[in-house]
Amino acid sequence: MRTITEIRDGVRARTFSASEIAQEYLNRIDEKNGELNAFLDIDRIGLKRAARSIDSAVMSRRDLGPLMGVPVAIKDNMVTRGLTTTAGSHILKNFVPVYDAHVVERLQAAGALIIGKTNLDEFAMGSSTENSAYGPTRNPIDPTRIPGGSSGGSAAAVGADLACVSLGSDTGGSIRQPAALCGVVGMKPTYGRVSRYGLIAFASSLDQIGPFANNVTDLALTLGVIAGHDPRDSTSLNEDVPDYTAGLEDGVKGLRIGVPTEYFGEGLDDDVEKSVRAAIAGLERQGAEIVEVSLPDTQSCLASYYVIAPAEASSNLARYDGVRYGVRVHAPNLLGTYKATRGSGFGREVKRRIMVGTYALSAGYYDAYYGTAQRVRALIRSGFAKAFEQCDVIATPTSPTTAPRLGEKADPLSMYLMDVYTISANLAGIPALSIPCGKSPDNGLPIGLQLLGPAGGEQTLLRAAFAHESAGVADE
Repeated sequence: MRTITEIRDGVRARTFSASEIAQEYLNRIDEKNGELNAFLDIDRIGLKRAARSIDSAVMSRRDLGPLMGVPVAIKDNMVTRGLTTTAGSHILKNFVPVYDAHVVERLQAAGALIIGKTNLDEFAMGSSTENSAYGPTRNPIDPTRIPGGSSGGSAAAVGADLACVSLGSDTGGSIRQPAALCGVVGMKPTYGRVSRYGLIAFASSLDQIGPFANNVTDLALTLGVIAGHDPRDSTSLNEDVPDYTAGLEDGVKGLRIGVPTEYFGEGLDDDVEKSVRAAIAGLERQGAEIVEVSLPDTQSCLASYYVIAPAEASSNLARYDGVRYGVRVHAPNLLGTYKATRGSGFGREVKRRIMVGTYALSAGYYDAYYGTAQRVRALIRSGFAKAFEQCDVIATPTSPTTAPRLGEKADPLSMYLMDVYTISANLAGIPALSIPCGKSPDNGLPIGLQLLGPAGGEQTLLRAAFAHESAGVADE
């Protein structure tokens, strides 16, 4: 698999052209995407046009940026000018936006080549990418299994080398969990670190855009491109963007790594626990100090999340009414049009969450459900703040199991439990990443180590992840 540095420096040095790189990835997509269904739309014309533009810039000795000639895939809930954006839903079938999301603008300004749009659970609601209206995505390591979700298409694209890097969105683990199940690196930054302008909203106080890559350096480079203030997003942090690649090789000596007891209990597969604990021990051998910490409100995370997220989804998805954009199913009157459009346009899981959220926000129940969930959220945030007084990084499993088989988690509750270790970071607004830390001896499927840090702590997380990655390479 080519790295960002290899592609960028090769294009700059004319070792190969951006057009050759684009064709190389298109050939792999043609070979593998039929089975994996990682991409919903390939922008072949736009990709080749952009590649020719980069080749012309190289001939003129112009440098277009840190991702010059690098093929990037975009989750299909981020709008792209002139390119279909469906959010994995029938209700947005054939919807073509007239503007680009902020992150797409940033990528293009850095010289990246946008390959196309990747599959996802409808409106990012799911943990398996089986809820897409356009068919499930399959795991690139074992196509009989799920890639995780909701950003399963983006994770599978990177894992199968159909894109050098990709973007996903993370509302409750939708970057980190598929990263773990597909054996790649994925990061949810601090809330507000990356602009949500142009991201189709699921739960606005939880949603965050982040990158997937095959190595920590590529992850850091991509994050550095997409991060930064955007006045079009009222929640965007107005802070300077550091060089996330700086200090990657500084090691973990003296770094305090917290291990929360609440994340190593019932429901965690033995193989997953062994691999994660071995990864933590490896960091200790490199000089990190291991500290036991407690996050006492962990058991309340799922309940809080599955009130807040559906409530916000109910509000956000009210705009899909068949009047302004998207699919319209005609009926004799306006109310009939609303019902027919939403009834046929939304899938089963989306309808379930809209109904749960609407109930939680209804008169007489708002404070009992939504209000209580927000108070629990404040406790979760406070718990992390206290834990980070004792440590610099928290280490946990990313997912309690390796990738299940397609259809194995048909029960909604069992699927929701797949996110038990990831949703807390979204509720607290802190950065978190997943990095491969081994494979199950039973099925050979990858296992993910999750690292969490305080708000703004991306550099420390990346440094710890790089140390783990480097040790793993050295051991091979």
